[in-house]
Amino acid sequence: MDSELRDLYQQVILDHHRRPRNFHPVPGADRAAEGYNPLCGDRVKVELKTGADGRYEDVGFTGTGCAICTASASMMTETLKGRTREEAETLFQGFHRLLTGADDPAEAQERLGKLAVFAGVREFPVRVKCATLPWHTFHAAAQGKSEAVSTE
Repeated sequence: MDSELRDLYQQVILDHHRRPRNFHPVPGADRAAEGYNPLCGDRVKVELKTGADGRYEDVGFTGTGCAICTASASMMTETLKGRTREEAETLFQGFHRLLTGADDPAEAQERLGKLAVFAGVREFPVRVKCATLPWHTFHAAAQGKSEAVSTE
């Protein structure tokens, strides 16, 4: 990763960590799930409110986590608002492929937009679980699963 991209990665992550977007319980949520990363201590709850048209009207999160987990949750909630379940599933799969090394970061940029800044996390395998925990928790909520999500 070149230094310019690394700087962007750090700036975006720190901004979303310091000022997380959609960090709130969702009034009238129709789906929710909790997740835990025992390695880092991240705990996140993701709540969803689905509109009559099947789009996510509101997506919020609460909990405590490292900078990467919090930034990932913040950017995830921004990205998923207004999306259908199918669109959100496509984003979930794409984000997961990016962080696990299955997708080329340059190609992922087109599909994932600003979420592609998390490509830098691939350089730190122990942090991949931090970045993916909110997404796996969202996925569990969307599927109506009641058991807690764990990265272990």
